[in-house]
Amino acid sequence: MTPHLTFHREIEELKKMFLSLGSLVEDRVDKACQVIETRDPVLTAEIIRSDWEVDDMEIRIEEECLKVLALHQPVASDLRLLITIIKVNNELERIADIAVNIAKRVHTINKDSSLTFEIDYKPMIFRVRRMLKMSLDALVSEDADQARKIFIEDDAVDGLRNAVYRAVVNELNIEMGHAACLLNMYLLARHLERIADRTTNIAEEVIYLVEGQIVRSN
Repeated sequence: MTPHLTFHREIEELKKMFLSLGSLVEDRVDKACQVIETRDPVLTAEIIRSDWEVDDMEIRIEEECLKVLALHQPVASDLRLLITIIKVNNELERIADIAVNIAKRVHTINKDSSLTFEIDYKPMIFRVRRMLKMSLDALVSEDADQARKIFIEDDAVDGLRNAVYRAVVNELNIEMGHAACLLNMYLLARHLERIADRTTNIAEEVIYLVEGQIVRSN
C-alpha cells in the first residue's frame, strides 16, 4: 500500500474514533442535564463512575494524531484537520469533565432535602445541548456558517447564567442556613455556561478548519 493510501486510511480511522468520542461526550452531557432536572441518584453515580471512558478515548485519539503527524508530515488542509482534531479532542474531554462536575454538584444538593427554593434550568439546558449538537454537526459537515451561529447562542447562555446568579444571591439573603446548597445550585448554571464556552471554542476550530483563519468570538 502506498504512503498516500496509508495516510488516508489512517485519517478515516481517526475520524471514526473522533466521531465516537463526540457521541460519547454528547451522551454524558445529556445525562448530566437529565440529573439536574430529576436529581436521580443512580444516574448521578453512573456519570461519576464513567469518567474514565472519555479520558481513555481522548488519549488514544491524541496519540493517533501525533503518530500520523510524525509519519506523514501532512500540509495544508490535512494538517489543519489534524490540528483541529487535537484541539477539539481536548475540548470534548473537558466538556465530559464538566458533566461529571455537574453530577457531583447534584449529589451534594441532594443532601439538603429541606430547601424548597428551585431554579428552572430548562432554558439553559435546551440551549447548551443545542450548541453542542450544532458544533459537532458543523465539524462533521465542515460548515463555518453554522459554526458562527453558535456565538450568538453563547451570549444567550451567559444571560441565563446571570439570571440564576441573581436569583441565588436573593435567596441567600433569605435562607442563610442553606448557603452550601444554594452555592451548588448556582454552580450548576456555571457548569452549563462552561460547556457552552467549550462548544464555542469548537466552533472557532471549525472555522479554522474550513477557512484557514483563526477566529476568537470574544
